[in-house]
Amino acid sequence: MMRKVAVVGAGKIGSTVVDLLVGSGAYEVLLVDQSAAALKHFDGRAHVETAAMAIDDDQALAARIKGCFAAVNCAPFHLTTAVARAAKAAGAHYLDLTEDVASSRVVRELAADSKTAFIPQCGLAPGFITIAAWDLIKHFDELHDVRLRVGALPRYPSNALNYNLTWSTDGVINEYCEPCEAIVNGKLRETPAMEEREEFALDGVTYEAFNTSGGLGTLCHTLDGQVRNLNYKTIRYPGHAAIIKALLNDLNLRNRRDVLKDILENSVPATMQDVVIVFVTVSGMKEGRLMQETYVNKVYAQEIGGEVKSAIQITTAGAICAVLDMLADGSLPATGFIRQEDIPLDAFLANRFGRYYAPEEVSFRAAAE
Repeated sequence: MMRKVAVVGAGKIGSTVVDLLVGSGAYEVLLVDQSAAALKHFDGRAHVETAAMAIDDDQALAARIKGCFAAVNCAPFHLTTAVARAAKAAGAHYLDLTEDVASSRVVRELAADSKTAFIPQCGLAPGFITIAAWDLIKHFDELHDVRLRVGALPRYPSNALNYNLTWSTDGVINEYCEPCEAIVNGKLRETPAMEEREEFALDGVTYEAFNTSGGLGTLCHTLDGQVRNLNYKTIRYPGHAAIIKALLNDLNLRNRRDVLKDILENSVPATMQDVVIVFVTVSGMKEGRLMQETYVNKVYAQEIGGEVKSAIQITTAGAICAVLDMLADGSLPATGFIRQEDIPLDAFLANRFGRYYAPEEVSFRAAAE
């Protein structure tokens, strides 16, 4: 039996979610977006129904998605709470991709007495990065330092920012501006975005990384009192942070985000030729010895269903589809708030959607089977 799922938001990620779900043969989709033009691409598509309507009207949205197994929220972060309220009112499970800390707190409150599952932050970071980190964390008797690093980068940068738009511009600006959660010397605290820049090399390429908001999801609160240092940083090529800080601070564009968005979208080209880097390092005591374990992965753009998808589309959409699939097959609890650290890495990677995170030879072997 095919399950009906509401996908809210028909942007790059939402469209990829639809392609993955329908392509699996296990789901039919109700795709909701406020723009009728954004939905035209899906006109006549088998197992896809579209609805053009205001997403910020949670009562109308609830009425439209009633009867759906789940609501998969791929809308911009400022619509998170409206879609979550609609899902609860409709009696549907709820999953989202938000990195916005304030919105995630509201989702957690909605989940408290819910008869369905609420699983926020199911993308790349927050999302898969937490699942990978938790798999390493479980190996240690005593935690010292947990460092999470993620970057969605152009493979061939050719401008001063060393960057191309591969993801939501609103989302990028939000994570560059909002405070970041961290644990520093055993204490939970907020740190400023764009600070604490570091450099490292991977496979002969030099990168920089700096604080950005939202990437840790619930991990700070889960590990509070159990780890000395925990932080999340976004990976970019060297030089990016300095220019962004000048735009945000010296030109005061952090207080004129609409202007910054307009500048970026009209000056920085998008690209489908990207790479996603996931880099997690955990150190601590194991059987009486100070040890370190590292998870490193690179995911590249590839063809899915006859169409090239960027690495950020694949990793973000693949992650939320994998979690939805695990919810549907009973691998995850069907009620209440579910954290990313509650999702086993092995089960995630074994999933038909999670396999896009597997090493290349495993991924292609699975595709051929």
